[in-house]
Amino acid sequence: MATVFDAWQFGQVSAEVSLAGHGRRDDILRLQRLRLAQVLHAAAQGAALYRERMRCLPEGLDPFQMLAQMAPVGRRELMARFEDWVTDPELSLSGLRGHTADPGRIGEPFLGRYLVWESSGTSGAPGIFVQDARCMAVYDALESQRRSQVHAMRRWIDPLCLSERIAFVGATGGHFASYVSVERLRKLQPWLAGSVRSFSILQPLDVLVDQLNAFGPSVLASYPTAAALLGHEAQAGRLDVRLREIWTGGETLTGSLRRHLIRAFPGATIRNSYGASEFLAMAWECAQGHLHLNSDWALLEPVDEHHRPVPPGYPSATALLTHLANTAQPLIRYDLGDHVCLHAEACACGSPLPVIEVQGRRDDTLQVAGSHGKTVALLPLALSTVLEDDAGLFDFQVCQKDAHTLLLRLPQTGAEGRQALARGRQALVAFARAQGSDSLRIQGELGCLVPRGRSGKSCRILPHGKPG
Repeated sequence: MATVFDAWQFGQVSAEVSLAGHGRRDDILRLQRLRLAQVLHAAAQGAALYRERMRCLPEGLDPFQMLAQMAPVGRRELMARFEDWVTDPELSLSGLRGHTADPGRIGEPFLGRYLVWESSGTSGAPGIFVQDARCMAVYDALESQRRSQVHAMRRWIDPLCLSERIAFVGATGGHFASYVSVERLRKLQPWLAGSVRSFSILQPLDVLVDQLNAFGPSVLASYPTAAALLGHEAQAGRLDVRLREIWTGGETLTGSLRRHLIRAFPGATIRNSYGASEFLAMAWECAQGHLHLNSDWALLEPVDEHHRPVPPGYPSATALLTHLANTAQPLIRYDLGDHVCLHAEACACGSPLPVIEVQGRRDDTLQVAGSHGKTVALLPLALSTVLEDDAGLFDFQVCQKDAHTLLLRLPQTGAEGRQALARGRQALVAFARAQGSDSLRIQGELGCLVPRGRSGKSCRILPHGKPG
């Protein structure tokens, strides 16, 4: 079955990606300006929502000045005004919802020219995103040119990955970006169909382990928490695979999780990435272990809670994404809801692309009672790191019951569970006190399977009022 792919555009974009990755920062700036002008023009011509925002802007602004003066947009607004957002009048929300409601159409083009995927709605507002052949050529080029830098010689000898057996472990019950991308790859390259397979993380763990043992992957692609769970199975001797690479994304890969995977799968190279439904390949990890933002195709503005710029080196309250490839469904100053930190310093790897740290989602920040009537914010990345580093826990869920109480849920039972709970309580109480919350209570619940959302992501940190 056909899928969205244009060989000529892929070749052209691949050359551009290669040149930019070895160029200078001035070259990246030039590309940004050119591509931003194209996106702004497409939005002004075809999207009523953005045309309204541009109407009040002064005359004579250059693309960056226009961007700085445009009001940010959010997913709820865009989905509510879908027909005013897209530039192709044939893209209807009802038609796309009918497409994504059918699991038999995963990876199948919509209208013969768009690849479609849905977000899980973990931030409270599900979304539907379309990518044309140009957009997919950008994702393909970024994936092939920048993800494989660590093993460039191996990829040069084996550019089609014919020697690899790649297992994607994630959600396979919906039109999610990663799963759609895997199925598209299998359709584009039928000779890879036997060596690239998807496995559902939502099935029983023992069944998943048996399937992976039978398949024998050399590459594992999954969420960090799912990979960590499989790491436990490998250490226990139940999962018997020889991995050469582990590709992680979709969640924050903490230092503790990385060290756990190194111990569980000795000899495997871990390659982390940062992406979203809105832009699939925002950043890939270099040989120095740093994430580099693909800023030749994605503008990312770290901002505070009032959407004011945050200086380099400081964490943001959220980040505004401008997609420089998607003109069918323009994303201009789109509020991602991610805490990020962009660094001005150049990386030792020599890349002109900026280094970025991703510190979790804004929506998962816990607001708890502090001393003297103050409110204390506990970041999800910090809570996860404390439980991993100080308590040795990787499979857990922290639920906020109210401003004074957290519930720590663990899968262990019996004496092992009580010991794990004691370590977790001690770590969380000490961390909360250090942040200025002296009266935080930690309740415990054992024998709980940590739930995963519809997209397969682990629901480890749940603020008050957010369903598990």
